[in-house]
Amino acid sequence: MQFINNKLENAVRKPISLAVGAALLSTISIHAQAESNNSEAKESIEVIEITGTRRSLRSVAESTVPVDVISLDDMQSTGQLELSQVLTTLVPSFNFPNSTLADGTDHARPAVLRGLAPDHTLVLVNGKRRHAGALLNLNGTVGRGSTAVDLNTIPAAAIKRIEVLRDGAAAQYGSDAIAGVINIVLKDAEEGGSISVTYGEHDTQMAGVPDLLQTRANAAGDLDFVLGDDRKRNDGGTTTIGANVGFALGNDGFINLSAEYRDKKPTNRSGFDPREQYARDENGQLDSREFSFDRYNHRFGKAEVEDFALFYNAGYNLDAETELYSFGSYSTREGNSGGFYRRANDSRNLTAVYPDGFLPQIVSDVDDYSFAVGVKGTQGEWDYDISTNYGVNDFALGVVNSLNTSMGVTSPTEFNNGALVYSQWLVNADAKTALDLGLPDDVFFTIGAEYRRETYEIEVGEEASYLTVLDAEGNPVAAGGAQVLAGFSPASAVDESRHNIALFAEFDTYLTQDWNVVLAGRFEDYSDFGSTFTSKLASRYVVSDNFSLRGAVSTGFRAPSLAQTSYKSIATVFENGVPSEVGHFPVDTPAAKALGARELEPEESVNVTAGFVFTLDAFSFTVDAYRIDIDDRIVLSENLGGPEVINILQQAGELNTQSVRYFTNAIDSRTQGVDIVATYSFDLADYGDLRLSAALNINDTEVTHVKANPAELEALGDSYEYFARREIARFEDGTPKDKWNLAAIWQFGDWQTTLRATRYGETVDSSSAVEGDEVLDAKWITDLEVAYNLGDHWKFAVGANNLFDQYPQDTVSNIGYTTFNQIFPYSAFSAYNTDGRFVYGNISYRF
Repeated sequence: MQFINNKLENAVRKPISLAVGAALLSTISIHAQAESNNSEAKESIEVIEITGTRRSLRSVAESTVPVDVISLDDMQSTGQLELSQVLTTLVPSFNFPNSTLADGTDHARPAVLRGLAPDHTLVLVNGKRRHAGALLNLNGTVGRGSTAVDLNTIPAAAIKRIEVLRDGAAAQYGSDAIAGVINIVLKDAEEGGSISVTYGEHDTQMAGVPDLLQTRANAAGDLDFVLGDDRKRNDGGTTTIGANVGFALGNDGFINLSAEYRDKKPTNRSGFDPREQYARDENGQLDSREFSFDRYNHRFGKAEVEDFALFYNAGYNLDAETELYSFGSYSTREGNSGGFYRRANDSRNLTAVYPDGFLPQIVSDVDDYSFAVGVKGTQGEWDYDISTNYGVNDFALGVVNSLNTSMGVTSPTEFNNGALVYSQWLVNADAKTALDLGLPDDVFFTIGAEYRRETYEIEVGEEASYLTVLDAEGNPVAAGGAQVLAGFSPASAVDESRHNIALFAEFDTYLTQDWNVVLAGRFEDYSDFGSTFTSKLASRYVVSDNFSLRGAVSTGFRAPSLAQTSYKSIATVFENGVPSEVGHFPVDTPAAKALGARELEPEESVNVTAGFVFTLDAFSFTVDAYRIDIDDRIVLSENLGGPEVINILQQAGELNTQSVRYFTNAIDSRTQGVDIVATYSFDLADYGDLRLSAALNINDTEVTHVKANPAELEALGDSYEYFARREIARFEDGTPKDKWNLAAIWQFGDWQTTLRATRYGETVDSSSAVEGDEVLDAKWITDLEVAYNLGDHWKFAVGANNLFDQYPQDTVSNIGYTTFNQIFPYSAFSAYNTDGRFVYGNISYRF
């Protein structure tokens, strides 16, 4: 516990905006529909404001677009320990892709909704915008080039329910809400509480990865290996302690406190390293150390992470019509993940420091905090809500068990690489009332305004973390900077800010007894790229007591993040023994401009959703089809290098930079799919109750247009592409084409058994050429939990996630043998964890 103390197209878009704009004068917020994943959630939420609407509904089936309402019981029965993993288990269109050997991304993995980018999903807490993380994902993973909210900073112990709006909502909430919205509703009980302790670890056998039994020399004097059965592993031990308690504040208020501590040990699913580790002797003979060397020298798996989070939620009635409320959080995380092993005979190693080579490790120290306060109430015929909230994510990076080769034996082995810091401050005010305009129902009218200020900083690391020592001719003597991840140099330092102002409005009414219509719009003006207007039209028609139709069409946008407009990094990278200065430059720098960079524009979208809801007693069935067209998507360019590029960079003043990349509005895309959700509850009389649910998401993303190379690159010839085949394929095939979520929950007396099966459709780990693609077949992952309630207070549970120990096919048998396919036997693009079976036990106490 010492850690706690330490720390559709323009032709469609324009008529929609004009029609809604004429109706509204300013802008709006939208009525979104919800259905629960089970009938109990529907029965328990009778009158509620859910994400996407400001009108109170009698039931969640009355809304106009799809929302999943996830109850606390649903969350607890998954056996998952992180919020992102809970959501991917329960929501078919939500995915939490695997990631390993991806620098800081290993410590804060991004999640995706409907196959879009992580920053296309807006996250709210108690209906207020949550600040994003500071980390910019730059490696070859799902979500490359994005920043996103770190959902795993929000402890499950603090959550009352989760609302997942599966529809575009930029006209309601502003930038980022293209794929949808996730709203985390915090617990608000004024008494009682709970304490929960969970421990689990992986008990697995790595499919297709044999154990190394012996290293020897063959007749030719080369390395030879004796192999056994598939390798067995017991690792990744994880302890999670969560607590929640509520207190009354006199007779008129409450405060609800939640805390969570998690200690997650690393996993390792690497194969053995078959390479020679040491230089041969003068006679060409193998070094004798080759036969005793531990060839499991890489760490290919989940990072070691230690988290602590504290949340509070409070409210106090100042009088009968006015409530003061506040909520906030503090979380801290320390992480450690491995990089690529530097062999003893590697030019980046110094045998005087590491005679057997070394595994450099990336460490993180992340502090995240937020605070919100507001007042809401009634004044005459109006209900109002005025609030402000502030949030910061401080992501410090470092390297241990490493060295700066250019510094020689005087190099330190631990480095402070600097930090990324993002902050957000909002002031929000809205008011709503019911207007009698002579229609069959009152018109619910909402109007409001919002001010948001963002800052982004890159703090410089210690000199040794980025320094490159030069010889008398000015050339690097060896690889500079901290091995595995160079620190931020003074040339990378950034301190940028921007602000925006938004006006929004909404009309919600019934044109007839059975026909509900919502109009919404939002105007935003940004200090760095100008203004935009988005709008939405949503509707629901009741055909019968059991059947209703629903749909929506909307425009949306996503502003370029401050990280995308201002991130700058320059580092020395050795490739085949040749040093290369690689720069990531903002688009307004001379180096980026010289290679065709243009000012970033906001992404613009058109969302269309259409579906129906059918309910009959304990049965519910919903179908929602959608299409999302996004123009001017912001992506990260290829690494642009070569003699012509070097010449251009030198003319631009970057004398020591040989390669460059930048963000660009390079592509348009279209995402189409359908969500199908069915739930049914059985009364088994003397044998208890059985709840069944089935959900299916079918999703297809196509890059419909890649913009031509800018003139600066076009002049260099056909060999230069600023957005090439591999990245296009990652957009189109990097997440599952379909996903099934099946669940059966049997409640029998004090016993509850939960069986879940999730089928992840085919994904592709793409390459620069089709023949290099790694196709990952569809796979079923099964989870099982059995729980027993002892009286009203105690609950005991045991379970297994990935019960049948499933893995994607190994890389050697899938795409052929190479050294690194042997060392890293599973693709990092797997839609599910590549750590195998996880077995756990839980004890919880309610009071």
